Amino acid sequence: MKSGKTVNLTNGSVWKVLLMYSLPLFGSAMVQQLYSLVDLLVVGNFAKEGALAVDAIGNATVVINILLAFALGANGGCAVIVAKFFGAGDKKKVRETVYTALISFCVICAFLMVIGFSFAILFLNALNIPSSYYQDCLVYLYIYVGSLPFVFLYNLGCGICSALGDSKTPFIFLVLSSFLNVGLDLLFVCVFHKDVAGAAWATLISQAVSCVLTVIVLIKKLNAFKTEDRAKKFDKSILSDLFKTSVPIILQQSFVSVGNFFVNSRINSLGEDATTGFTTAFKLVCMATMGVVSMTNGLANFAAQNKAAGEVKRIKQGFLAVLCYALVTSVVFLVIFVTCPDFFTRLFIQKEKLTDDAMKYSRQFLVIVSSFIPVVCVKIIADGAVRGCGGNIGFTVSTFTDLVLRVLLVYFLTDVGWGFSGVCWAWPIGWGISMFVALLFYLLTIRKLSGKKPTKCNMIEGAV
Repeated sequence: MKSGKTVNLTNGSVWKVLLMYSLPLFGSAMVQQLYSLVDLLVVGNFAKEGALAVDAIGNATVVINILLAFALGANGGCAVIVAKFFGAGDKKKVRETVYTALISFCVICAFLMVIGFSFAILFLNALNIPSSYYQDCLVYLYIYVGSLPFVFLYNLGCGICSALGDSKTPFIFLVLSSFLNVGLDLLFVCVFHKDVAGAAWATLISQAVSCVLTVIVLIKKLNAFKTEDRAKKFDKSILSDLFKTSVPIILQQSFVSVGNFFVNSRINSLGEDATTGFTTAFKLVCMATMGVVSMTNGLANFAAQNKAAGEVKRIKQGFLAVLCYALVTSVVFLVIFVTCPDFFTRLFIQKEKLTDDAMKYSRQFLVIVSSFIPVVCVKIIADGAVRGCGGNIGFTVSTFTDLVLRVLLVYFLTDVGWGFSGVCWAWPIGWGISMFVALLFYLLTIRKLSGKKPTKCNMIEGAV
């Protein structure tokens, strides 16, 4: 099995390097989104109670995303540290970072599995899930919690490979496992009639395949990093750096997921049609924004390597390049979602299983929120540049601004009589304000770096 080569992001044309580096990351994000989208597509069209099955998976995913925040933190945090050492040419520290990350995050994964199995019922009760699909939701959640080791190892391996400049290999493996996911979904749901549980098992098996392949490649990459001194298997100072970079990402992702938890609880109180409409539309919006997030992860690694090499000018050029690429992508999603909302909603659920009210809610959310995807695109890209430069405070503040505003607005606007429209408008308002906050921190970060004498390897520092 031949793995992709590592790439130094401190050399070459910024626009070309970032385009070739970000495309596989973008593709990986799209394929990862297809995991959950395919589950909804299959159960929505072939399960006995299509709309209820979609609601079950949608609500279970809200809880799952809280647990996945730690996997995403492992990915992003470890990638930044590895990219810094790789950019500085310190192969020994690269190996030590990988070893330390694998040990520490495996321990965290085991702890999260205990939490997931122990408190699953408590989580679902807090979501106000009706009895009509409660059991299906619980089954999906239990099975997915069992797949967390594969999710953690895949994300960690993917982040490390990307930090070393190889974003293609994880993408190839993810595509292969996604095709497997589609086939297993159809087998378990259409042939064996396992419905929601079948979709969950298909996801678990597919994630296991992508995980195993990625870990094999990661091991080969590490073996290629020859060092004169023996690398430590666990380093406390690196563990401290991992926490400094991972915790802000974990907090960001977990607080966003907790915020979505409260949002879903309020939407569930508006009725099953509101839940169905929101679940289908929100999945589509997430697909668009996660594509931008993937580019941001590429920018963060790019910024980390160039900061270590003292190339502040390249960081500014990289920010503009990725922003342009992401804006083009976001405008494409905006156009197709705004012009064809009914088409995309009916992809998930057969027309005869979809009520008029559910369609109305889905259309309303998709049209309003998709219109502002370029706004959140700017915020996400600015956050990525700041995070790659070690600006954890700025990254955290802009994220919490967006989250807190959206959650408060959902509750406030629905209470004052806006109903489901209040849910829709909470997103654009939160995105708009947090965009200005993110841009402010980006400008402050670049100004601070420009005023410093470049060093070969700057360790993690707060941007402001």
